[in-house]
Amino acid sequence: MADTFKTSERYTSVAITLHWLLALLMVGTFVLGVYMHELPMSLAKLKLFNWHKWAGVVILGLSVLRLLWRVTHRPPADLPAPPLQQLAAHAVHGALYALFFAVPLVGWAYSSAAGYPIVLFGVLPLPDFVAVDKALSDNLKPLHGWLAWSMAVLVALHVAAALKHHVIDGDGLLNRMRPGRVA
Repeated sequence: MADTFKTSERYTSVAITLHWLLALLMVGTFVLGVYMHELPMSLAKLKLFNWHKWAGVVILGLSVLRLLWRVTHRPPADLPAPPLQQLAAHAVHGALYALFFAVPLVGWAYSSAAGYPIVLFGVLPLPDFVAVDKALSDNLKPLHGWLAWSMAVLVALHVAAALKHHVIDGDGLLNRMRPGRVA
C-alpha cells in the first residue's frame, strides 16, 4: 500500500525535533547507566555518573517542553485501527510520558537521598529533591533502575509497532514523525 498520509497529517517540526532529541538522549543515557553501573569505583565512574545525572536533568526539562507542546498542539489523527490496537498505542504513549518524568525524578531523589547533590554541568547546583536518608536511597536506587528498564521495554514496543506499520502495513505512519520534508 502506498503512503496514505499527507504532509498536513504530520507532527509539527517542534514535536518531531523534541521526539528525536529525547529519543537519542534517552537511549544514550540508558546505555550509559547500564555501562557505568558495573564499573568499579573510580574518578572515571564518578564523571560518568555526573554526565548521567546531567542528561537526566536535560531529559526532564525537555520532557516538560514536550508535554507542554503536546497539550497545546493537536497531534495528527489516529490511524484507522482496531480498538484494541488504538488502546494499546495510547497506553504505551501514556506510560512513556509518565516514565519521561518518573525516571529522572526518581534518579534525582536517589542522588539526593544518597547525599550526592546534582551540580548541572558542574556549575549550577540543583536543590536536593529529598533529605539525605540511607534507607530511602537504598529503596530508590533499584526503583530508578526498574523504571529505566520499564521505559526501555516500552521504547522497544514503540519502535516495533512503528516498524510494523512501516514494513508490514505500509501505511506511511513513519512519515508523520520523520525529520525533514516528506513528499
